[in-house]
Amino acid sequence: MYEEIDRIILSRGTRGMRTLKNAMIPGYCHRAAVLIRDNPGTVLIATGFPVDGHFETDGPVGALALYRVLEALGYDCRFVCAPPLLDILSSYRTIPFPITDEKGSRQRAEDILKSAKPSLLLSIERAGLTADGRYYNMRGRDISCETARIDSLFDLCSCPTIGIGDGGNEIGMGNLGEVLKGLSIIPSVTRTDELIIAAVSNWGAYGIIRCLELIFDRTLFALVDRKGIYDFLFSRGALDGVTGRRERSEDGFSWEVGELVIQTLQVMVK
Repeated sequence: MYEEIDRIILSRGTRGMRTLKNAMIPGYCHRAAVLIRDNPGTVLIATGFPVDGHFETDGPVGALALYRVLEALGYDCRFVCAPPLLDILSSYRTIPFPITDEKGSRQRAEDILKSAKPSLLLSIERAGLTADGRYYNMRGRDISCETARIDSLFDLCSCPTIGIGDGGNEIGMGNLGEVLKGLSIIPSVTRTDELIIAAVSNWGAYGIIRCLELIFDRTLFALVDRKGIYDFLFSRGALDGVTGRRERSEDGFSWEVGELVIQTLQVMVK
């Protein structure tokens, strides 16, 4: 059953994630949900991939969905992000993480971990450091000057960590190491305890939510107003990371395709 969830969130993928799946132990959405269940308390959620001075829809949509679901389950959730997404999410509990050098980033990470005392860290579609200490987008462009080094949180924390990605250059993809050399990207080396791969990172969040529904025996997708989330983000400058257009889509897939993924998760996995 849990392998079916992994399969559904990888459907329609075009960036080589199905190849990476062969190097992973099946049931990763379920294992991530179990990590969440077993670590109640404060969850820090990192997201926000920079796109030409703005931010992309993939990541924040799934992050907001997880935030609302986990809040309903009794978790204390906080977003960790940098501008411009930091200002967009100001109506939620947020922790700022500045765009600064390695030393300053490690100090900021230590301060956050000491004050927030998280029980779990979760990253969704967040650019991960590469072997040369820089950040790159899917086209190989250096975006280091636009990207906060939130990887420091994942390197220094003592709590469990989850990473969600769809391209190989996100936090968590370091788990796959040499396997990533077959992709046409500059891969991330940042690791997490559990890695979720999906055709679209938002769909990885939906896979976790479906597993949480099964674990807690609760209807949780009813808490997620995806259309409302999209409208909220688009009105504040979100772009589709693939097309570069301001439209209700994610990585080139229409909003309706994401809805179909959720419906499939609910209908096929019982």
